[in-house]
Amino acid sequence: MRKELSILHVLRSPVGGLFRHVTDLATAQREAGHAVGLICDSVGGDALQEDRIAALGAQLSLGVARIPMARSIGPRDLRATLRVARRIAEVRPDIVHAHGAKGGVYGRLAAALGRRQEPVAAFYAPHGGSLHYDPGSLEGRVYFTVERALERLTDALIHVSAYEAEAYREKIGAPRCPAYVVRNGLRPEEFEVVEPSPAAVDFLFIGELRELKGVDLFIEALALLEEEGRSPRALIVGPGTPEHERRYRDLANAKVRANRVAFRPPMPARSAFALARAVVLPSRAESMPYIVLEAAASGMPLIATDVGGIPEIFSGETERLVQPGDPQALAAAMRAALDEPERLAAEAVLRRERVKQNFSLAAAAGRIEGIYRDALEARYSSMRAHPVAEADPSR
Repeated sequence: MRKELSILHVLRSPVGGLFRHVTDLATAQREAGHAVGLICDSVGGDALQEDRIAALGAQLSLGVARIPMARSIGPRDLRATLRVARRIAEVRPDIVHAHGAKGGVYGRLAAALGRRQEPVAAFYAPHGGSLHYDPGSLEGRVYFTVERALERLTDALIHVSAYEAEAYREKIGAPRCPAYVVRNGLRPEEFEVVEPSPAAVDFLFIGELRELKGVDLFIEALALLEEEGRSPRALIVGPGTPEHERRYRDLANAKVRANRVAFRPPMPARSAFALARAVVLPSRAESMPYIVLEAAASGMPLIATDVGGIPEIFSGETERLVQPGDPQALAAAMRAALDEPERLAAEAVLRRERVKQNFSLAAAAGRIEGIYRDALEARYSSMRAHPVAEADPSR
């Protein structure tokens, strides 16, 4: 019988696709018999997200620890790292799996401190994170320098897409630790087809209300369709700061006729899918977005941009993807959805079957467990061979 692992996930912001990834992985690991816990920022999202965090904490034997984590680099990072290290000392995990730029810093530094007592294998998944920065910017140079230095404390990188792995190589350099690509996966029930309600609108945008996700492009494309004499109805669902929400409401009011665009607070993705006939995801940048996978798995007609790992989801039909940042191209794809709904529905059926074969949560979790075990065994072997050196985290 294989030894149960003790696994601690570390991330900063418990919202969005990153938190969805961690929640799914942690739940699958718990179901496999492992002891699992989470450390994340004490500041969460909306009420729906806080309910999800509470529900996850109730399921995990190591619970959820909430500590203050600043978004920007600053003096408070040292305090956050020490608090993560204290939690690691309490839990004594075999594995620390750090997610996102800040989680990657806190988790790997704290795991190194924990190695004074016993082997701790540390893993890092960027999830885009620092890789979104321009290499020529000051923030980019700082983050990429830190990423390079932290490779020495990393047992392996676990990328969620081939795109992310290549971006890491281009911006930071060839990894000096093992690196793997393990794509996000979905649960079996997520492949059940969603049928639109009788009152469904034409188009749904679902995601965070910020520029990176292309909410403004969605509204601009709707306006272009109206200029042609069309009257599509649309729904925008997702969390956002009051400033961002006000900005996009004002843009919709200025560009689109009254009552043609509605805004709704965050809700489960499948509930939102049932409110529309097609999903539009006009992101300017992504890694491996869950919402694209979810829409594809539910059989929804889907319009998405050619960014990040999205072409890996659209394998064999990447010509369907839209150029990012181009409202005219987006409007053309949405026009086709209005004119040829049968074609988009047929494409959605084929896409769902392909995603079902290639994006399984069970397969992803199993592969990650294998990566954990190999690295942990290497640490134990190194400790047996070099007990004094291995106990020094500064190596």
